[in-house]
Amino acid sequence: MVSWGGGGRPLQGGTWYQALPLLPLSPLAMEGQTPGSRDLAEKSPLAAHPRSLSSLGAVFILMKSSLGAGLLNFPWAFYQAGGLAPAFLVELVSMVFLISGLLILGYAASVSGQSTYQGVVRGLCGPSVGKLCEACFIVNLLMISVAFLRVIGDQLEKLCDFLLPSMPLAPQPWYTDQHFTLILLSILVILPLSAPREISFQKYTSILGTLAACYLTLVIMVQYYLWPLGLVREPRVLQSPSSWTSVFSVFPTICFGFQCHEAAVSIYCSMRNQRLSHWALVSMLSLLPCCLIYSLTGAYGFLTFGAGVSADILMSYPGNDVVVIVARVLFAVSIVTVYPIVLFLGRSVLQDFWRRSCCRALADPLGLGVRMPLTVSWVAVTLTMALLLPDLSEVIGIIGSISSFFIFIFPGLCLICAMDVEPLGPRLKCCLELWGVASVLVGTFIFGQSMVVAVLELF
Repeated sequence: MVSWGGGGRPLQGGTWYQALPLLPLSPLAMEGQTPGSRDLAEKSPLAAHPRSLSSLGAVFILMKSSLGAGLLNFPWAFYQAGGLAPAFLVELVSMVFLISGLLILGYAASVSGQSTYQGVVRGLCGPSVGKLCEACFIVNLLMISVAFLRVIGDQLEKLCDFLLPSMPLAPQPWYTDQHFTLILLSILVILPLSAPREISFQKYTSILGTLAACYLTLVIMVQYYLWPLGLVREPRVLQSPSSWTSVFSVFPTICFGFQCHEAAVSIYCSMRNQRLSHWALVSMLSLLPCCLIYSLTGAYGFLTFGAGVSADILMSYPGNDVVVIVARVLFAVSIVTVYPIVLFLGRSVLQDFWRRSCCRALADPLGLGVRMPLTVSWVAVTLTMALLLPDLSEVIGIIGSISSFFIFIFPGLCLICAMDVEPLGPRLKCCLELWGVASVLVGTFIFGQSMVVAVLELF
């Protein structure tokens, strides 16, 4: 499932999550180092730390970060965009900014000497922008947690229908209602998994999430050609966007799906080879396969259901299909194990704020007296919002709009501010500043358009 990183303290753990703390950056290994950036590096204690993450490991970590719950929403986004052609066009344009954002973050990390996303933003853009970055982290992770619980609730409902079938007109038993099952799962499973101080036990979730994404794509493609019992073929009519603005409705889903940029700084800082050209290769090898998986899922899901596609593609399939049930179980288990990671990241940002404030004198932010109230509050708030949320699409727009900060706006600002630190030729400096401005403007447009649409849909 979807994976996140870069928030607060580094993670302690096993796959890409454990890569985050692995090894901060030694900017001196960066190609094209200048005296100015070396001065910054010398000021950072992170430069002396070792690095052990291989290039292949970084590729799979970024892939895992990009493949997640957003995959379930892609067919619906293709329908909202007006069909295959406009959706593919927007996706291809987005890939340019997605890859360039990763390159900018790697470059900015080498210049600033920081090993977390918000540390890079704070170091280059100043404390005010750094606080804005932390606030965006909290809101974004909170909304992602809500989306995760919403997906888990939907899958629980379908699984209960399969395991405990009832008569067509008979009401479902109260214990199969997702309001009960989701609350019970949150108390008995999710809360205990989220309570520990560290999350080293999560080291196998990366493999599970990637397998779930690949399996779901394969199922959707096969089901399109087999037309299983219970599905009705939609007539194939050429569809065009209802308006030019509807094309941009796919942006929130793309931002939600390809949201690996929060983890990019920590992953880059953990790599043994930190040359910018090598980081560019790692970024492309990571995102291009993800783009293929997302495109196949979106295209075949849209072609299968047409206008009847659900915001969660798995909800469009009949509840008694064993092949689809396996996909439901894989995704549900993967999300249940990834939810504590998201909570850990959000909690770490709050603990850092507690540590910097005068509250530190009252209690240790890592102690049980602070950690458990934060954990229980996070689960309670996100669970309440998930139960009140009528549909997954309602929160995807909000997540996608906030994600535009991490993919477009903050990298653009970091690139512009880095030009004041790195002595470059006037022509190259002008081109990079223009690209930074373009990234900020595109991100601002996506944020404004997506947020307005999401708020209007909520009310």
